[in-house]
Amino acid sequence: MLTRNLLSVNVPCLRGFSSAAASFLRTGDTLKQSRIFTSEDVLEYSKVSHDSNPLHFDSESARNAGFEDRLVHGMLVAALFPKIISSHFPGATYVSQSLHFRLPVYIGEEIVGEVEATNIREQKNRYLVKFKTACFKNGAIVIDGEAMAILPAPAVEQVNTSA
Repeated sequence: MLTRNLLSVNVPCLRGFSSAAASFLRTGDTLKQSRIFTSEDVLEYSKVSHDSNPLHFDSESARNAGFEDRLVHGMLVAALFPKIISSHFPGATYVSQSLHFRLPVYIGEEIVGEVEATNIREQKNRYLVKFKTACFKNGAIVIDGEAMAILPAPAVEQVNTSA
């Protein structure tokens, strides 16, 4: 098993990744980052994606559609998942993602993105990792799903977890 082989090299494995000591990704480990999405983020994403739905730019349109205010693009929020993975594993290749949009995200809300390793397989000196993914606001799930990524190594790099 991958984790047993890695642990035999006498490097501590810290499940919360709160220490500066080197640690290796294990099944059940969770990585998190938070972000507050701004009007400028929504505008810039709209320019790149060509998604100019008025729900993202006009409060009245959003309210008429049953929302409290302007929405952040769901795919922009979901971009937290590859950001979390690549910031901890430089050189990672993101290969798939399933998403379920549960609740709207409004401009100015703090969103916490979380990825949890659920399966790790060594494959030709790389590691295929399946992650359970979720974004939360005030403890409620706004997006969840699963992701797969190929990691060049299972060693976790320490990063600043705020955006």
